[in-house]
Amino acid sequence: MGKSSYVFLISLIAAFGGLLFGFDIAIFSGTIPFLQPYYQLTDAQLGWTGSSLYVGCIVGTLVTGYLTDRYGRKLPLTFAAGIFMVSSLLMGWSSTYTWLIVWRIIAGIGVGAASMLSPLYIAEVSPAAIRGRMVSVNQLTVVIGILLAYFSNYLLADLENNWRWMFASGAIPAVLFFVCVFLVPESPRWLLSKGRVEEARHVLLRLAGSATVVEADIQTIQTGMTREVKGKLRDLIQPGIAFIVMLGITMAIFQQISGANAIFFYAPIIFEKAGMNVKDQLFQQIMIGAINLLFTLLAMQLVDRLGRKKLMLVGSALMALWLFLVGLCYALGLFQGYWLTVFVLAFIATYATTLAPVTWVLISEIFPTRVRGIAVSVATCALWTACFALAYGFPVMIASLDAPQTFFIFSGVCLLYFFILLKYIPETKGKTLEQFETEIIRH
Repeated sequence: MGKSSYVFLISLIAAFGGLLFGFDIAIFSGTIPFLQPYYQLTDAQLGWTGSSLYVGCIVGTLVTGYLTDRYGRKLPLTFAAGIFMVSSLLMGWSSTYTWLIVWRIIAGIGVGAASMLSPLYIAEVSPAAIRGRMVSVNQLTVVIGILLAYFSNYLLADLENNWRWMFASGAIPAVLFFVCVFLVPESPRWLLSKGRVEEARHVLLRLAGSATVVEADIQTIQTGMTREVKGKLRDLIQPGIAFIVMLGITMAIFQQISGANAIFFYAPIIFEKAGMNVKDQLFQQIMIGAINLLFTLLAMQLVDRLGRKKLMLVGSALMALWLFLVGLCYALGLFQGYWLTVFVLAFIATYATTLAPVTWVLISEIFPTRVRGIAVSVATCALWTACFALAYGFPVMIASLDAPQTFFIFSGVCLLYFFILLKYIPETKGKTLEQFETEIIRH
């Protein structure tokens, strides 16, 4: 197997965590038309049911940040796979509403762990020239997971106990992930940080294919480590590091509050307000998932060609426009002719090409190696905190305000983010992790 094929294979296996991450966050949306009347949930209770997963995500990212710096990247990935398997089944067959919430929180621990571990691992095993594309493999599997969840919801909608089967269906890909994760090697950068040079050399030889390149990589990584701080929380506020951490947190939060996840999580509510029946609502989700997948494939071709900053700027500007037009559809009643669907799909296409994958690429790239695990953990924790707020608040928000105001607010958020990106976002295209680290700390 060639070195590029091997890098792609282990990246794909690691990114399987992303598939389950996408599956778990999307499966809930299909249960809404059935789960809400089953338990007679209020808007606030529906928000809590959806957002409870992200309580677990916050816990998962915080715990995993410590585990990944202490025990490596592979062992926590294995635990995440196990959590996915068990929690999917027990969510589906929970005996009470309380147990459903408990298992959603536990499932969130696995989702949170995978959300930070998969892109982190891929970034550390990929050569600089293809790193953006490889990290984007993780986002590709996330959107495949979302699409699979939408298909699963649509196919299971007519069954008895449909919402239970929807939740439980996540156990099928979880078993495959658990088996395959044993095939990936440990991160060579983590091995070198622990002084396990021979093990790192063996892994790098599989990745690079040339002994000369391997020795140069080892020297570069070790040289970079000599000027790095230790991976403790207090180190994240040191001069030269604090700005990078705040930048990562800002990108993580804005990715979540841009409005995309409101559509992914609560599309049935959004399309119900346009007068669609349940089956049409679930079919609209399949269209959203398909567009999401198609344009994520496009993003994988663009991220290493056009660069991170340009994609983020174009994305935030266009997303502000599409959300404004979605708000106008509700305000003016332009549902006939499917204008609402057109603008929603245009918004998802833009998000899938820009903010969705590029945010994860940047978060996996911008932090120094020895604090990378804990810094990615903090940024991802901020991401899930914002996701929790969105998932909890959206049903209440769209019920309290009207739909036009809700989407106009999201449009304003994206426009604000455009100006933040314009001033502060760095460009990491084509640079090694060590080279970029030297440059950003210097500035």
